[in-house]
Amino acid sequence: MADTAPRELLLLADDEGNSVTVNVLGRDRGWAAGLDAEIVVRTPFVSGRVGLVLSASKLRTWGAALDRLDAGEDAGWMEMDRGPSISIQLCGERDCPEVVVEDETVSMVTVRVPVVPPDDWIADHRRRLDQVRAHWVPLLST
Repeated sequence: MADTAPRELLLLADDEGNSVTVNVLGRDRGWAAGLDAEIVVRTPFVSGRVGLVLSASKLRTWGAALDRLDAGEDAGWMEMDRGPSISIQLCGERDCPEVVVEDETVSMVTVRVPVVPPDDWIADHRRRLDQVRAHWVPLLST
């Protein structure tokens, strides 16, 4: 493993300038079992970011979402939690994958970002998840 802490848990981007990223920023100062993180949306039209706290449980549910996506099903992540959520639709409104970021509790904004990820994006995200878990989860208090 690299000497630096893994930062990007999720990175879906395309050549058109559209991207959705979930960055791990470090341990959460207010909760010993949490990681400070952010969702960053960038498109030629709209850009923004929203903070969130990740836990070992949320990392497990991201793994389950990757399993559903790998099986050809759409998947949501953090939908039942307080705070922002991410849904990935494999065939969105523009006949390509679409990432939907919702922040109902704070800004009440929903953003749909069409992306065309590379063929190996699910395997790449499993590696990202494994790296984040291996580095960060042992540092969290349960």
